[in-house]
Amino acid sequence: MSLKPLSKQKCDSLKKTAAIASISLSVGLSLLKTFGALYTGSLAVLSSMIDSLADIFASSITFIAVKFSSKPATADHRYGYGKAEALSALIQSAFIAGSGIFVMYDGFSRIFYPRQLEQTDIGILIMVISLIATIALILFQKYVTKRTASQAISADSAHYTVDVLTNISIIISLVVVKLFQISWFDTLTAFVISSYLLKNAYHLASDAVKILMDAELSDEIRLNIINIVKESPFAKGIHDLRTRDLGGTYMFEFHLELDGELSLYAAHDLTDLIEEDILAAYPNAQIIIHQDPAGIKEERLDQKIKYNRK
Repeated sequence: MSLKPLSKQKCDSLKKTAAIASISLSVGLSLLKTFGALYTGSLAVLSSMIDSLADIFASSITFIAVKFSSKPATADHRYGYGKAEALSALIQSAFIAGSGIFVMYDGFSRIFYPRQLEQTDIGILIMVISLIATIALILFQKYVTKRTASQAISADSAHYTVDVLTNISIIISLVVVKLFQISWFDTLTAFVISSYLLKNAYHLASDAVKILMDAELSDEIRLNIINIVKESPFAKGIHDLRTRDLGGTYMFEFHLELDGELSLYAAHDLTDLIEEDILAAYPNAQIIIHQDPAGIKEERLDQKIKYNRK
């Protein structure tokens, strides 16, 4: 069963709540893991603590971006401020990559200067608590992302999803060290975690750049727009469809082919009907439709793009 679309006000409120929850959790986990890292001497726990410290900054950036992106359009920014969320995701990716590089550096130093782990029971308990709390946050973030299509909350959720994997790997590492006294396994786990962080940073940056560079929306969305138009009994065709993500708000531009004998008033009214159908599928979308007489010969963007691909 599909969920009822939310108003922009409710979307903004839900995104702010998710951002505040993320900040609160990252602060709590940072304090908890700091104690765990100092008490156990585990590099894996230390790497997770550094990740949580980065989360505080990243989640704060997310909150600022969500708050900024909810501002209404102004004379200077007529498309709104939604892309602030993609910018925040790009900043997050830099900090995630930085934390991964730091953990790798510390891991190399421990290869030459090994350190014995202590009080692994405390470390395991702390990481289990962190795991449960992180899973709860991710479930809430995924709900918010589904309802609001927020790029910033999605980026935050993606990072915390990696945290789940790292928490599990750290727990396994501490159990192995406790049972078999294999201290180097802790360092190996830290290397694996840092590799995940770097990979996650790359994907976050890639997605953010696509939005900032106005990459087209998915083929599924584009096809859906085309089908909505073609299902209208008075539409003769559609061409030069352009789509982009303004930061949780989709924008659609296209040429609508209509009967050339229609009056301007009639063409306007029919265009409004198609716009209503699109808004029913994509609430809060921004839509620009140019009416063309069906069969007119003109230079089209679709033709230029097809030529450029050759």
